[in-house]
This record gives sequence, structure tokens and C-alpha cells, in this order.
Amino acid sequence: MVGAKAIARGETDTTGMVSARRPVSRLDMPDVSDLAFGGHDIRTGSVPEDARRLAEENGMPHPSTVEAVADDLADVDDHVHVGTALNCGESVEALSNAELLEEDRTVAEIVERIRDDVDSFRRAEGLDRVVMVNVASSEPPVENPDDYATREAFESAVEGDDRDLPASSLYAYVALSEGHPYANFTPSAGSSLGGLRQLAREEGVPHMGNDGKTGESLVKAALGPMFAGRNLRVMSWEGHNILGNTDGQVLEDERNKAGKIESKGDILDGILDDDFHNRVRIDYTPSLDDWKTAWDYIHFEGFLDTEMKMQFTWEGSDSALAAPLALDLVRLLSNADERGESGLQTHLASFFKAPLDVDEHDLARQFTWLYDYVDRNAGEETPDGVTAETPTDD
Repeated sequence: MVGAKAIARGETDTTGMVSARRPVSRLDMPDVSDLAFGGHDIRTGSVPEDARRLAEENGMPHPSTVEAVADDLADVDDHVHVGTALNCGESVEALSNAELLEEDRTVAEIVERIRDDVDSFRRAEGLDRVVMVNVASSEPPVENPDDYATREAFESAVEGDDRDLPASSLYAYVALSEGHPYANFTPSAGSSLGGLRQLAREEGVPHMGNDGKTGESLVKAALGPMFAGRNLRVMSWEGHNILGNTDGQVLEDERNKAGKIESKGDILDGILDDDFHNRVRIDYTPSLDDWKTAWDYIHFEGFLDTEMKMQFTWEGSDSALAAPLALDLVRLLSNADERGESGLQTHLASFFKAPLDVDEHDLARQFTWLYDYVDRNAGEETPDGVTAETPTDD
């Protein structure tokens, strides 16, 4: 929100936004300055004060930038309401200091409250379109996803007060059933359940996930194909991540961490052919606040059985890496909705660690799908003329 408002006021530029750079910028997308914000949180507080705290503790965004958009952020407060942490795990529930939606409410009542808040936001801001993005803390994986494999099964579970339904999927259900595009920037279930995919297709709504690809995983998706392409045999790839902030705190819970570990680890399995040792660790380091560090050790073998190694360290701001991609997804999904597209938007695979219905994790190939999509829908050639077939929704 700080970034979008700062761009609108000319306080910063669009560095980090894929949609602001050619060839993707050729698509007809809403301007960043035209975006309005609202949402749900499980904590009480003030958007401007939260932004000031982030600036004070992390130096990002710059305090002067926060003050330049403070009035804009204060206006957002009117559209931030208490949400639900249903089936999000004890570590998430412990963060709440508000009366959550699920207290003394059925699942159907929770859904209706979410629906009412989204509709009130749309009407109050006079919006042409609403795009919902899940940027909440990671939930534990759904134990029995096949229980929600059809639209009928999911809707029956809502009406039957199924307390195993996770919050992310309830929000996705509201968005898709109301015709609002949805993006899941987390490893939580979101719109990945079969019943919600069916709903999106039947209602003609575009959606995509899961888990934003921002740091170490981005590097893996670029480096992995280098080893494969040069026929260098990777024997071990160790990745150790440390981070602070609420995300890191929630991931201390092994149940919440499970989905994140899976999405980060599967990237290399989809790129490198040989069996190899592939391990990812995530540890909470409170003093880092919003900053995160990843150290990766790659042990590989080359010609004449020569063993070699590569190491890299990635250090970055969790929020500064994720925020521009969230804005990109809003703009790109808005474009898809305007074009009448529906179902999974697999050309957006490059934005996600575990893109739904996509087995290809080579970052360059994923970018090519996006550029090919631009070719088809913006009526121009990509700079290098490369095209590729994009996987389709099931």
C-alpha cells in the first residue's frame, strides 16, 4: 500500500514491478494510481502506524516516504476489518488481539460476513473491479483436500459448518463466487481445492497461486536450469533460510512450516533430473525483523568426475521483494478478467514457487510463457521473437 500510494504521488518509481517493464507493460492494465485498498486482519491497529513501525524497525520503507502517503494510508483504515483465522493453526491464532469472525459464528456466517465486507468496500470506493490477494500467514496443509474436490462438496461443507475448512479457502470462495479474481501469494490452500477450481471455471473468474517466488526460490529457479543445461550433476543442494517478522514467527510451528518447505523444495525436483540430496531449512531469527537471509551450498560434479561447489548468500527485505509482485498480480489478473478469461492463469507461473497445474520450474521458460501471453493479447512481437506454448488449466 505504501509503494502504490508513493508511486501515485511520485515519491518512488516502479522498480521491482514486472508489469511496469516491457514487454509486459504493453498489456492494458489499470494504473497503479487507480488502485484502492481494503482488507481483513486478525489484529487491531492503524495502517499508518504499522507503516511507521516497519520504517522505524527496518529502514524500509523510508520514513519520509511513509509520511508522504500517511493521509492515503489513513483512508485505507476505514476499509480494514477483523477477519478470520479459522483452521490457520495455533501460532496464527495467538497473534490475534481482536474478536475473530469465527467466535460464535458458523462457517456459513463467516463467509457471509466476508462477502458483506468485500461488497461494502466495492460500493464505498465505487470500484470497477475487485481483486483479492491472500498475503496472510501460512496455514497448515489441508489434511483431506479430496473432501472438497467438487463445487458441490465445498459448498456443502460450508453449509454443514465444516471446521476443517481453512480461512484462505473461505476467502477464495467469496472472491470466486462473487466474480472477483483471486491470487494466493502463500503456500496455503487458497483456491487450489478442486471445488474452487471448478467454481472459477463455471463462474468465468481468473485465479492463480501458490506461494510468491521472491528470494532464494527465485535464484534456484534461475540457477537450477544452468546446471541441467550444462549437464553438471548436482549431488547436494542445501538451503538454509533465516528471517524475522511475523512470517518467520508463524513458521516456527512445524504444521504451518510444512507447506512452505514443500513449495520451496519442489522447485529443484522439477528442474534437475538426477537423484540428489535436496534440503531446505527455515528458522526464525527475531532480530532480523523484516529482513531475511538465505545461504545455499551446491555440491556438483563435472567432467572427469571432478567434484566442485558453489555457494551464494541472498539477503533482502521480505516486504520489499513481495510487494511489487502483489501489485503485478492485481494488474495482470484485472487484465485477464477484463478479457473474460477464467480458471487458472498458468502464464503467471513465474510469480509462484508452486504454480498450480504447472510442472515446469525453469524461470526463463516461465517468463517466456508470460511474454507469449503478451504477444497474443497486446498484438506485438516480444523483443527476441521467442514464443512458447503455455500449459492450460485442467
